[in-house]
Amino acid sequence: MTAYNAPLGDIQFLMSEVFQADKIFASMPGTAEVTPDLISAILEEAAKIAENLISPINQSGDQEGCKCVDGVVTTPEGFREAYAHYIAGGWAGLTGEIDFGGQGMPKLLSSPIEEMFFGANSSFALYAILNTGATLTLSEHASEVLKQRFLPKMYEGRWTGTMCLTEAHAGTDLGMIRTKAVPQADGSYRITGTKIFITAGEHDLTENIIHLVLAKLPDAPAGPKGISLFVVPKNGLDNEGSLSGQHNGVFCGAVEHKMGIKGSATCVMNFDGAQGWLVGELNHGLSNMFTMMNYERLSMGLQSNGLADSSYQTAAAYARERIQGRSPTGPQQPEGEADPILVHPDVRRMLLTMRANIMAGRALSMYAALQLDISRFHPDLDQRQKADKLVALLIPVAKAYCSDRGFEMCVTGQQILGGHGYVAEWGVEQNVRDARIAQIYEGANGIQALDLMGRKTVRENGELLAVLLTEMDKFIAGAQDVLGMDQYLPHLLNNQQMIRGVTRRVIDRSRDNPDEIGAASYAYMELLGLTLYNFMWLRILAAVLPKLHAGTGDTPHLSGLVKTAEFFFARLLPKGQALVAEIEAGAETLMALSAEEF
Repeated sequence: MTAYNAPLGDIQFLMSEVFQADKIFASMPGTAEVTPDLISAILEEAAKIAENLISPINQSGDQEGCKCVDGVVTTPEGFREAYAHYIAGGWAGLTGEIDFGGQGMPKLLSSPIEEMFFGANSSFALYAILNTGATLTLSEHASEVLKQRFLPKMYEGRWTGTMCLTEAHAGTDLGMIRTKAVPQADGSYRITGTKIFITAGEHDLTENIIHLVLAKLPDAPAGPKGISLFVVPKNGLDNEGSLSGQHNGVFCGAVEHKMGIKGSATCVMNFDGAQGWLVGELNHGLSNMFTMMNYERLSMGLQSNGLADSSYQTAAAYARERIQGRSPTGPQQPEGEADPILVHPDVRRMLLTMRANIMAGRALSMYAALQLDISRFHPDLDQRQKADKLVALLIPVAKAYCSDRGFEMCVTGQQILGGHGYVAEWGVEQNVRDARIAQIYEGANGIQALDLMGRKTVRENGELLAVLLTEMDKFIAGAQDVLGMDQYLPHLLNNQQMIRGVTRRVIDRSRDNPDEIGAASYAYMELLGLTLYNFMWLRILAAVLPKLHAGTGDTPHLSGLVKTAEFFFARLLPKGQALVAEIEAGAETLMALSAEEF
């Protein structure tokens, strides 16, 4: 079994030096008490949980999986004990509303914690992450009565939450759902229907499970406009909100047998006249559920990055120790029968590709999280509105681009280990299997790309992108005075020019041919993702170079970041030119074949 080591050094450098979290938190009333000492203490304790509590049950949980017998789901050995320790530390309510028992911590602090938990044990992390997303949705959209009924126990972790959207015939097109909600005289609703692919839909970790369910009233408008959101507990409640001792008509029909995340119960859930309560307004369920979906989409990028980092740790250690062949420039260990494979340029290519993508992906996730905090806590309305626009643009990229690169980096780590990467002992094959789902759930990456290109760019006439490019321009203006940055800033200027040009051309072409939006969408998402990774590496360099020139900080760590950035600019960034060519190719070759020709 391989051990996970939390990347605290990189995380704390991004937090304190790149994003200067202490200054940002001090400027917002809701986060003013989040001091550097508190940040360090929380991150260090989270690292201990990742390394010592949930990493040791990762591979065993994968091998054992979840079991469903007569609707009762059992999680792998050790999960219940680990979860009890997790909630005893107050982690379930880390970002929750203080008025209902949460701790009110910012997303910028919780996002690297999620990454660590995902990297250590993705299956376990999912039980916690789903609860956090569910509480956020209730916090933003539920009535005060419902908040009081559900949030305190969910923040304690005694109850956990789920998200119930998908049905067997309705995945991306949720307007087709058939789950019904029938109004009752007491103001509640009776929910009947079946949902599939429900993460943590049933398990043995808590005394109750709180389902957020999309359903339609009998007389609801057709399509997405008729969807409402309901909160439906597994076990019934009395008038005071305590457990009544009665089952609430919520049953697990089966647990899916999956490629990965086997310790996470992915359930078929049947609602048989279950009592539920409306969250928000009638027929606004889809927009209300997007609060949770957007949160989970950022989490999927964090999952992929965490697993990629876990794979990198194993691959880098293996490359330093595994001896095969000799260095092209002559033996590096002449006393031995071979050199470590780290001497070979192609092994270094793979490791540096992993390192460059992981660090930039971590920074992008934290940057998106920072915008969520500004939107939530900043006292200035204009700043909050600008942050909202950035969040709308960043979330599909943070989900799709980070999960694509994260999965690829897990596969790359597997390649470095060769045959050892294909067997279970080293753990990287599990990382590959666990990371694969992040490209699919919470909205497949093709849908994220289409959302970015269609809704967030063409429909907005490029205005959201303009907000991001303005932020980049401000950074460039401020970074010009940083010694040594002049050689790196043109990379971002070139990326900005490319994406401005293709954005305008796709908007123009789509007026005559709507297929141009979908034809451009995936390459466009990748181009914006690559541009954002460029932006993140420049922000990292702007924090690194002054320390190197002053001779302060951890010199090997800082020097390694500079060299990794230079690899990114030289080897990975040029792929943007190919993406531009792909976008420019238009829709014609994609749409030319008839259905019979496929």
